Amino acid sequence: MYGDATSPANQYGSQAGEAWAAGKTGSSTVYVGVIDEGVQWSHEDLAPNIWVNPYDPVNGIDDDGNGYVDDIRGWDFDGKNNTTYDGTQDDHGTHVAGTIGAAGGNGKGVAGVVWSVKIITAKFLGRRGGTTANAVKAVDYITDLKTRHGLNIVATNNSWGGGGFSQALQDAIERANQAGILFIAAAGNGGSDGVGDNNDTTPSYPASYPNANIIAVAAITSTGAKASYSNYGATSVDIGAPGSGIYSTLPNRTKNGYGSYSGTSMATPHVTGAAALYASTHPGASAATIKAAILSSAVATSSLTGKCVTGGRLNVSGF
Repeated sequence: MYGDATSPANQYGSQAGEAWAAGKTGSSTVYVGVIDEGVQWSHEDLAPNIWVNPYDPVNGIDDDGNGYVDDIRGWDFDGKNNTTYDGTQDDHGTHVAGTIGAAGGNGKGVAGVVWSVKIITAKFLGRRGGTTANAVKAVDYITDLKTRHGLNIVATNNSWGGGGFSQALQDAIERANQAGILFIAAAGNGGSDGVGDNNDTTPSYPASYPNANIIAVAAITSTGAKASYSNYGATSVDIGAPGSGIYSTLPNRTKNGYGSYSGTSMATPHVTGAAALYASTHPGASAATIKAAILSSAVATSSLTGKCVTGGRLNVSGF
């Protein structure tokens, strides 16, 4: 979250601290979807920013007619129920959510890129991973919330990959695109050779789909290097963001947890948070405008030269 003008300073951070210093901390009128594992909605640092569905109260009836009964905080497509948090195995989704929107200024734990936002959980990853069919349902669930209710959903965070090309998933992402929702995706953690994979030659889905609403994110370290595991691609990966040693929210059996994870999964929510931040300061901005703002503000970074479209790293200081 640091920047070159924060204290402590780190020029390779997202520069979110500089945005906060300027009074830009997000808005509860901006929504993002977390398509992932579940999210510990009761976590002390997440609870204020977890969406509660006003259209379908818990009464055993599908009040809003979307096919999901009592989807009070989203839906679990893996478990086929409304329990969007199933315990400590939902660590990945909880960690991602904290980087996007852990509450700031509360003297607890961590702060997300945006301190105020509404996070909608679309869980499709469980103990055994997830299916592409459920990923499609999760994407469409978020799209339907926007088209049916007019929720100001600006992006989904997609810190996952695998399964190869799927026309059904590409079509679902396109439906999100038509609804004005960005699909922010992890570039992937490639292979065991310590250099990552080139997505230009070996596509990593969903990051490598051609849809205009996708932002594919590589990971950098705190010293500005491309993370050794991070995939890259001069034409297929868009931007880099902090992804190594990222401290965020985690579930804990007895209390609210925190811890450090690494991966392009951790870089991606910095960009999703950036989209929410830009939307909070530019009400009504289109998905294309938000994407252009994120990419055009990237700071040139030598480790990313020729490795992504922008050749640079995330910078939200001017949002």
